Amino acid sequence: MPKIHVTFTVNGDSQEMLVQPWTSLLDALRDELDLTGTKEGCGNGNCGACTIMLDGLAINSCCMLAVEVEGQEVVTVEGLATDGVLDPLQEAFITHGALQCGFCTPGFLVSSRAFLNKNPHPTEGEIRLAIAGNLCRCTGYDKIVRAIQSVADGGS
Repeated sequence: MPKIHVTFTVNGDSQEMLVQPWTSLLDALRDELDLTGTKEGCGNGNCGACTIMLDGLAINSCCMLAVEVEGQEVVTVEGLATDGVLDPLQEAFITHGALQCGFCTPGFLVSSRAFLNKNPHPTEGEIRLAIAGNLCRCTGYDKIVRAIQSVADGGS
């Protein structure tokens, strides 16, 4: 089967690639663009490790085909920092010790950024609901919630 041409924006840069029709967005990002911050945890949309923003919405990139992003804007965890300056969420995760092994951290960061872009002053309950699609096997989530809340409250 012939490959399909796809053009989209990733972290502010225009990208063009040829992909098989069955290539997931996750695989295209990791294998074709070498954006390995996005992780495959479960491969079926249950863990959130592969979360990216697609036109501002948090989605599981393992459940989306690369050909479906034609003309759209993708932001990965690598795109959260600007000119070498970490996003306030990234700083807050460091400050609050909101990670252990780090495998799930990119998904939490991207999900949290998408959420805070839409709801900059959430309650703790709203934060917990917003990150419910991201699973962590190491922490009790409290430090993650505190880190997100600190950014929502204007600190880090």
